[in-house]
Amino acid sequence: MRTNRSFSRRLFLICNFIFLASISLLCLMPIIHILAISFSSGSAAAAGKVALWPVEFTTAAYENVFGKPEYLRAFWVSIQRVILGTIISMLLTVITAYPLSKDSQQFRLRTFYAWVFVFTILFSGGLIPTYLTVKTLGMIDTIWALVLPGAVAVFNVILLLNFYRNLPKELEESSRIDGAGHFTTLWKIYVPLSLPALATTALFTMVGHWNSWFDGMIYMNHPENYPLQTFLQTIIIKLDFRFIKAENVELMIKLSDRTSKAAQIFVAAFPILIVYPFMQRFFIKGIVMGSVKE
Repeated sequence: MRTNRSFSRRLFLICNFIFLASISLLCLMPIIHILAISFSSGSAAAAGKVALWPVEFTTAAYENVFGKPEYLRAFWVSIQRVILGTIISMLLTVITAYPLSKDSQQFRLRTFYAWVFVFTILFSGGLIPTYLTVKTLGMIDTIWALVLPGAVAVFNVILLLNFYRNLPKELEESSRIDGAGHFTTLWKIYVPLSLPALATTALFTMVGHWNSWFDGMIYMNHPENYPLQTFLQTIIIKLDFRFIKAENVELMIKLSDRTSKAAQIFVAAFPILIVYPFMQRFFIKGIVMGSVKE
């Protein structure tokens, strides 16, 4: 049934649309600015002439980036880290959140274990004990040093267990009547129904692994094992002409510190920019439902 909108209602919708469009544009402008700098010449970028459109268009910065085997190797390490880290983290998060979502009658020590996890949010073991643990386990200079220490994100566990607690208890009761155990109930009922929360926590995990750089600097002794963000922080944050061949003088002239940084930043951010739109429809629903506690 169609309803006639009053003038005030239409005015509100127009103002709301303009406001949201302006906020969206403000969020996009830094990305557009970085992209414009990456396609501009070094002299134009250094002079501050680039705003939202490339000046003296050139792809020299991207030729420099993709011509570095070190950069591509670090990119591949980050991809492995994201895939492996997300799978392990999501598996541990699901099997941890499920028992913690039960009440004290079903899981007698539920409150104790819940507070143990909350305690880890407030207090950590410290950098040196964590490093010694990783070193003792023989994970230095391996992908496992980047994946396992932070495999269980307590925030994601809390988000998911609250989502589980909002599911109807009758679903579990009916599955128990049919003879299903806890693992069958978890994987056949809870997991399929919690896709919004799982997508949200998976997105948090992926972004966290992709943006992390400090642990790579600590646990990796050889630069060839650096993930991408650590590589950017330690090597590419300054324009390094060692990776440009001496005979390629034209490429060196077109490059500058700003254009090189801009190209590397945009390439590093591009995978997350691609993934996020596909998971956005789950994001808000997962956040809202997982943050409500009955």
